[in-house]
Amino acid sequence: MNEGKTTRARRVLVAQSYFLRFDPKLDDAGQPVPPLGSIICASVLRERGLDVRFFDAMLAGSESECAMALDLHQPNALVIFEDSFNYLTKMCLGRMREAAVAMIGFARDRNIPVIVSGSDASDDPEFFLRAGASAVAKGEGEFAVADWLENPAAPAPAPGVIALDVDNQMVRGPARAVRGDLDSIPPPAWDLIDIGRYRGIWEKRHRRFSLPLATSRGCPFHCNWCAKPIWGQIHNTMSPSRAALEMEALRRLGATHVNIVDDIFGLKPGWLEAFSYQIEQRDARLPFKCLSRADLLSARAVSALVSAGCEMVWIGAESGAQSVLDAMEKGSTVEEIKEAAERLRQAGIKVGFFLQFGYPGETEADVEQTLRLVDDALPDDIGISVSYPLPGTRFHQRVKSEMDRDQRWRDSNDLAMLFHGPHSTRYYRRLHAYAHARFRLTGALRGPRASGLTRPFRILRYGLARVFWKAGLMAAAREREPLPSLLPGMSRARAATPAEPAS
Repeated sequence: MNEGKTTRARRVLVAQSYFLRFDPKLDDAGQPVPPLGSIICASVLRERGLDVRFFDAMLAGSESECAMALDLHQPNALVIFEDSFNYLTKMCLGRMREAAVAMIGFARDRNIPVIVSGSDASDDPEFFLRAGASAVAKGEGEFAVADWLENPAAPAPAPGVIALDVDNQMVRGPARAVRGDLDSIPPPAWDLIDIGRYRGIWEKRHRRFSLPLATSRGCPFHCNWCAKPIWGQIHNTMSPSRAALEMEALRRLGATHVNIVDDIFGLKPGWLEAFSYQIEQRDARLPFKCLSRADLLSARAVSALVSAGCEMVWIGAESGAQSVLDAMEKGSTVEEIKEAAERLRQAGIKVGFFLQFGYPGETEADVEQTLRLVDDALPDDIGISVSYPLPGTRFHQRVKSEMDRDQRWRDSNDLAMLFHGPHSTRYYRRLHAYAHARFRLTGALRGPRASGLTRPFRILRYGLARVFWKAGLMAAAREREPLPSLLPGMSRARAATPAEPAS
């Protein structure tokens, strides 16, 4: 493996531990989404002169296929680089840990060093090092990984790298600054993945082909339940011209739709208008969906989204109760959510709401307010979760003494309460089903497509489902035990107030 006086890796295998089979409900009814962050890392490594091969877990049936890839490509190092643009990787899922440990084991059995980068590894590097990884790249990892690969056997870790020393103790390299100039990062190495296979699956099920695009990194807002282990509070944006160039590349790859995966799209003032202009100049317009905040969706922003080709905006609505939004330190209001939804609808853009139940202090009246928000605003789609204590958040710090032995979900659709919340896991799983049935029934009764021959059947179907799940929800609500205080000496009213700003 060594050549001359250097231990520099010459051929590397890049992979991720997120397998689509773990989460059958992922994105558009289970469509595989190329691991954008992983192929950007692969491109950075190529730029350093490395021979890069790729194992695409999204299209793999099991972890054992990684062992086959190691035998096929005979790399000098394995890079497990999680796609940090996929929000599910921030959840530090149990299945992802199991897959990563298995892949590390395959490499160690073949005497191949491993470096791991991602949200879970950044939050808990010791776990992966004890599992056999040679190093962990903390935070924004592409360039830390590249530096480590220059000399994996170096006695001192490179900036941003964590390893074990000869005494089996963790040693950390100097902190590495987040890269501010996103235009200097090479474009994704799309040629390393099987584009044809992705296209075939998408077109068979949806008669369109969607690919991901990231135009920015990070989020500057302070929602206390949102984990930011990669970029922290920093937000950087590529230039509108570079973003349009990336969109043009996706069109050449055959994409007929784009999923913009920014935490917040078009945050910088004037950026959306400039992006729309660049898209028009390059004739690169494709329908896309993106994420935003209600308080950012001004008339000017919505107009620019229309010009750029936006088809749908997902809003982190979270709750219809202002007291819950305030406790989350969301920084937006229920009225802003309603106004943004109406503004988008009037402009011909579809609206999605992300909703979150079970936040400390939430009452059944608050739950009903959230359901009424959906009834009133009538978004085109909803996504529901329960409050999930992600490592590194102020929310996690607040509830950790109330958490049971399980510290993470095994799958992204577990909907398990990991702390002693307002209700049981059974309640929230039934609430998930009830909320969806109620939403579908409302849409059938008075939604924009509430007509046609199938309408009576949809009303009957979702009406029965609503009654069934409402009964189950009421039964689950009665099953719960009396609630303990959230923390010793802290009432639920106090727990539902905003946390003190982090020092």
